[in-house]
Amino acid sequence: MNRREFIKLSLAATAALTIPSISQASVLDFSKVDFSQTLYNSNNAQVIMVFLYGGASQLCANLTNIDAIKTNSQSDYDNYFRGITTTNNNLWQEAGGTHLEEMISAGDATIFRTCYSQVREDVGNKAHGECTAQNQKGSFDDTNAGIIANLAAILQNKNIIDENTLMPFVTLEGESKFYMPGSLRLDSYLRAVGLDEELNNPYSRSNIRNWFYYNSQERDIENYNDDELGFDPDLDIKMNNLAQKYNTNETIKNDFEKRKELSVFIDNISETTTPELGNNAYPTNSNFAEKIKTAINVMSANPDTKVITIGTSGLGGWDDHNDARDYVTRCESLFTTIKSAMAHLKAANKEDEISILVFGEFGRNVNLNAALGWDHGNLQNLYLFGGKSYFKHKGIVGETELEDVGAVNRLYLKPKSGSYWFEPLSIAATFYKIFGIQNPEILTGGYEPIDIF
Repeated sequence: MNRREFIKLSLAATAALTIPSISQASVLDFSKVDFSQTLYNSNNAQVIMVFLYGGASQLCANLTNIDAIKTNSQSDYDNYFRGITTTNNNLWQEAGGTHLEEMISAGDATIFRTCYSQVREDVGNKAHGECTAQNQKGSFDDTNAGIIANLAAILQNKNIIDENTLMPFVTLEGESKFYMPGSLRLDSYLRAVGLDEELNNPYSRSNIRNWFYYNSQERDIENYNDDELGFDPDLDIKMNNLAQKYNTNETIKNDFEKRKELSVFIDNISETTTPELGNNAYPTNSNFAEKIKTAINVMSANPDTKVITIGTSGLGGWDDHNDARDYVTRCESLFTTIKSAMAHLKAANKEDEISILVFGEFGRNVNLNAALGWDHGNLQNLYLFGGKSYFKHKGIVGETELEDVGAVNRLYLKPKSGSYWFEPLSIAATFYKIFGIQNPEILTGGYEPIDIF
């Protein structure tokens, strides 16, 4: 991404530099939100949300039913995949299972195998757009705000964050439904700041090639950013003064002050040295690994940053209708990066406060189709890492069984009768509870938090 594109993305995500703030007029009834500031303060929580766009198969962390799956599958698993080795917890060794086993043994991880939507099953909904929106909004109502937008409005209402809070929400993936305001009218400082993994500073003028400006006295055209002369700090002051002179709105003046503060902050973070991680060093030449590392560096340096969202660009998408062999490599890259992230959190003494949540819109069915892939399913894994001050990690939770409806390409996993399971909207309820909301089910249509606290 070049600098011009990045700046455009960042400003679109934040709307903080040119758009006046709008007063909060939420459809949320804040009087019904049972918020515990004591719990909020004791958790001191920061969350990295990793969303697996495309609907990742659950098999990397659940080969429990693999023998029955192989017997009933349309295509031959063993002849197609280069290896299907089960670990002690029935994880797929070649698809990141070894790394997951290490994190489970260390008490750093919980894998829920039974995130399942009976609501979607009853109406036959396995559509990407709708399921992504529902999971990122924590609601089956498409008009609702995203879960991070809701959190922002609540924390503002409870006087936890205000205009002095520095970058409370950050996106390393661009815009998403997590931040959709719905009927909320959010102040500009509540909107997510858009960054990239290299922390190119969108708020600095030092490298913006704005080649000419008019000198107000001599009317000479001068070079704004000559490579030999470098950045002219006096010009930066002149541009700020000029902009504020013609924009008397107090909010815009505040946004200019915020720009300078963010510029200094991001420059400082860019100089942060990631701890030496030895055998757990981040994978090289990995865009996704760089994003995770950047997210942890930002949160470690800035407790004001409460949530960072990340896609998995660089690994590839998860819509594996065909040629699913690459799924194995993708999962290996995903979980070796998460293992490095846990080592990073421990080296920074942040494994209690910072958690990493990994999930998507849905899972896949388990029939290996004629195109050697899997079609959309309705059961997925939820992976939780870190956050030890508020999560009681349990390793593996939930049992599955195979459902064969007697037709080609209709082979699914579902929760085993009597096993613990939850609707995807419970992920949103869990997220809210991390931040001190005691009755999050009022925001999710009755779906309660997951049993992990």
